[in-house]
Amino acid sequence: MVIRQSAAGPEPDDSQATDGFGDSRSCTVLGRAVGIPVEVRRAAQWNVQYLVPTAAAQRLVDPTGLEVTGPLPGKALMALAVCRYDDTDLDPYHEVAVSFVVRPNDAPSRPSATQRAREFATGAIGVYIHRLPVDQEFSCAAGRDIWGFPKWVTSIDIDEPSVGDHRAGSGTTVRLVDDGVHVLTLTIATGGRMRLPSQAPPSYSFGDGILRRTPWTTSSEGTSGRPGGATLVLGHHPMADELRSLGLPKRALFSSSASQMRASFGAAEVIAPNGR
Repeated sequence: MVIRQSAAGPEPDDSQATDGFGDSRSCTVLGRAVGIPVEVRRAAQWNVQYLVPTAAAQRLVDPTGLEVTGPLPGKALMALAVCRYDDTDLDPYHEVAVSFVVRPNDAPSRPSATQRAREFATGAIGVYIHRLPVDQEFSCAAGRDIWGFPKWVTSIDIDEPSVGDHRAGSGTTVRLVDDGVHVLTLTIATGGRMRLPSQAPPSYSFGDGILRRTPWTTSSEGTSGRPGGATLVLGHHPMADELRSLGLPKRALFSSSASQMRASFGAAEVIAPNGR
């Protein structure tokens, strides 16, 4: 069983302004024109954050040339995120993301602990998308061709509680299976209603030795969250083994959800052929 890596972008198409990774206003995916920015008009999202050892996280991120960061010395912030896309330019689909908070690619090298803390506190950060399985072929091809995201097609089941079910123990359960192999099962407990900031730091992708940065915007409604609030069960799969290398399963730092999410994804920018 092998985790698929992101593919190179499409060859330039003379009928378009630029290739899929440039500033084009549209690109062609599987014979279909897709406008840029790509719009998400309705979706639901769940996010579980963990503090993991910096050294273990950096080993996974090292090939990109990026540097992980977090709110505490020696700890990196990573997340498991699940999205149920209902109405998008890429059709409906489900997605699971493994991501790490990173310093911007152009951040000064060798920062002091104070500088790191200031960057994190002020939101001068980015998010590196490490794994991004989806359950539909078109969204997979679009994600790889337009942004270089590390997508591949899997089975993703999202079991949500019925409306108004706030019993103890109720929550959303996500099961990810790759080619018949159980990868993970993540259960996110129902949290208390709270206003969560709609932050969208630039996302980074890395494939074929090329680092790319994608700007995006988002807004959310029906948000809730709580400390902890998640249970993770890992299967026997390379992606599960990577999560074990970070010390997971463990208590989550924070879990949150948004019943209504909208987003807009711009064109990817090539940063460097070999990381920084």
